[in-house]
Amino acid sequence: MMTKQDLLDCHKRIAPFVHKTAILTSRLVDKEVGAQVFFKCENFQRAGAYKMRGATNAILQLSEEQKKSGVVTHSSGNFAQALSLAAQSVGVTAHIVMPSTAPEVKKVGVREYGGKIYECEPTVQARQAFADEIGLKTGATFVHPSNDINVILGQGTAALELLKKQPDLDFIFCPVGGGGLIAGSALAASYFGNNCKVYGAEPFEADDAYRSLQSGKIESNETTNTIADGLKTMLGDKNFPIIKELVSGIVRITEDEIVAAMKLVWERMKIIIEPSSAVTVAAVLKQSKEQPEVFQNKKIGIIISGGNVDLSNLPF
Repeated sequence: MMTKQDLLDCHKRIAPFVHKTAILTSRLVDKEVGAQVFFKCENFQRAGAYKMRGATNAILQLSEEQKKSGVVTHSSGNFAQALSLAAQSVGVTAHIVMPSTAPEVKKVGVREYGGKIYECEPTVQARQAFADEIGLKTGATFVHPSNDINVILGQGTAALELLKKQPDLDFIFCPVGGGGLIAGSALAASYFGNNCKVYGAEPFEADDAYRSLQSGKIESNETTNTIADGLKTMLGDKNFPIIKELVSGIVRITEDEIVAAMKLVWERMKIIIEPSSAVTVAAVLKQSKEQPEVFQNKKIGIIISGGNVDLSNLPF
């Protein structure tokens, strides 16, 4: 298990390369939830998402020899952009395998940050096979978007910053896709929180993490028909043990609930969040209605994971 010191060292290491993002509040949301809600706005992060944290830490931990050969990953968008920008920041080549269905806005971001895009079929198997092939050809080091110890530590620094500002949080909610963010957040909560429980949020249409916690083993999805494009990936063998041990539960959300939460934040808070972030907001709203006594007068942290939205393809 990664230690408290590992997380502190990581935070210090990546500090020159990432933003310490704002923490926002909304009286309207507080009233609706019946609690104080603190939004950690990683939609304001470089490359538009929290993934810049893990990508930067992973690249800074490479040897000089590895840096010369570059890095390779597969991603539908946010990690693709993050790894491209992190690599560009330290002069490393980034090879990015993206599914053909990835939003155009995310492909544009990757190109702007100097990443080399390779498109493939939108399956986990196709993505991994293509990334492996590029690694063999170029000698590039594979960096997994979520199932990598250095990435998990980097992602955990968002919750670390939130807890340093709000050490008495009762809950932290974050989205679950590949599991890197929730694993890192759970580590941060266990080391820096005061009995702070961590909950995940994911769509019914891609609820593999919910089912994995139920069964005790990593489950997969038959279909991933959700607008939360960042949450279609599976958990991994490095993050799942952390999730199993430290995460209190996962709330599942409908597509309509995702859209409603996204609209609420855009309209009331005047900030742009992507559907994957809206899943988490929706989970807090849902729980506050179903079990109002649990949240009553509590303090809740929400990790707003990103704001990379394809404006030509909005769900409302």
